[in-house]
Amino acid sequence: MCATNSFLKSLGVEIYALGHRRWPDEAKALAVSMTLEAGATVNAVAERLGILPNQLSAWRREAKHGKFVLPATEVEEPVFAPLVVFEAVDEEARPEVASQAAPIRIIRGAVVIELAHDMPVARVAEIVHALEVHPC
Repeated sequence: MCATNSFLKSLGVEIYALGHRRWPDEAKALAVSMTLEAGATVNAVAERLGILPNQLSAWRREAKHGKFVLPATEVEEPVFAPLVVFEAVDEEARPEVASQAAPIRIIRGAVVIELAHDMPVARVAEIVHALEVHPC
């Protein structure tokens, strides 16, 4: 139990004297992502974390509905995304465009997400990953 508590504390879980725990959204997202790994089951992950399987299933539903973003998974091979070009921009014809940083635009079906041009790359990757997650 001590090893489990140490592991949970490393995830940011607050453990109180009576055994109650407060799970931050990042820790919940990590637990959900553990269930999506090949060969993993909700029951096995729940047992490892010391929680009930129905609690983990509830977190999976919350993630499905966008309550929190799952961490991006590490891949060993290159991942490609389709490139959509809206129009060719002649920088000399429109110099004001060159001086302004264009927002990052992510399009997934009917969903269009525009992000600030200075959004951290890791955050953009998390958002793109969240758009690719299939319902549980």
